Amino acid sequence: MVGPLQIWALTGMPEVAAGDDLASLILESVSQGGLPLVDGDILVVTSKIVSKAEGRIMAADDREEAITRETVRVVATRPGPGAHPTRIVENRLGIVGAAAGVDASNTPDGTVLLLPLDPDASAVALARALRRRTGAHLGVIISDTLGRPWREGQTDIAIGAAGVHVFDELGGTADSHGRPLIVTRPCLADEIAAAGDLVKGKTSGSPVAVVRGLGDHLGDLDLPGARSIVRASDRDMFHLGSDEAHRQGYQAGFEAGGDAARAALRAEEKE
Repeated sequence: MVGPLQIWALTGMPEVAAGDDLASLILESVSQGGLPLVDGDILVVTSKIVSKAEGRIMAADDREEAITRETVRVVATRPGPGAHPTRIVENRLGIVGAAAGVDASNTPDGTVLLLPLDPDASAVALARALRRRTGAHLGVIISDTLGRPWREGQTDIAIGAAGVHVFDELGGTADSHGRPLIVTRPCLADEIAAAGDLVKGKTSGSPVAVVRGLGDHLGDLDLPGARSIVRASDRDMFHLGSDEAHRQGYQAGFEAGGDAARAALRAEEKE
């Protein structure tokens, strides 16, 4: 049974630069008047400051070049509001979203910010440092902002996780009427990331939130991370955008029809 939740943003975090120790910056912010971290707390950390600390800034006069470099697979392309099309792609982390997670906001002119190279590893390193220095059993979620199919607007999701069970495994339990739950599997990590964003905001300069009250969902640092949330492409029912799927199917049908027509012609010539 989940009890009351407390969620608050850490204030006073400075601008993060390459090489900064995020654990030290977070603990300094806590010491400036925030509630002390205790067993069961989960920190939701905006991926942008993790990327900055890890030096994931790339010189790029054109953001499109960076998007292309970070793209593994193009899912859908549509005309955009500006000079460039909107690209929904799968990036090297397996995440499907707009622009491969490349961010040009709050970075110096002529540069773009890339996602952390390995967000799960980044989360583990941060959680390990915070656990060691506070003595508290903590979890870390690294969040990023994405849109969702069939839904307007954006929300934060987990792209990295450490010490947190990313799923609430309810399969095999029963509902309030005794009916078995077969596939019910809330993505707890995404829910925590979205909850943290309610207090962090996008423009308030508060990139870290603390979620208190979910300690039952913490565990060891070797738990599966956020990469385990990404659905494998062979189980993805919407592997391509609708226009792209139609074009691919049309091309396959055209080529198959051409082969059949040529085979029939050859058969007639032999008669």
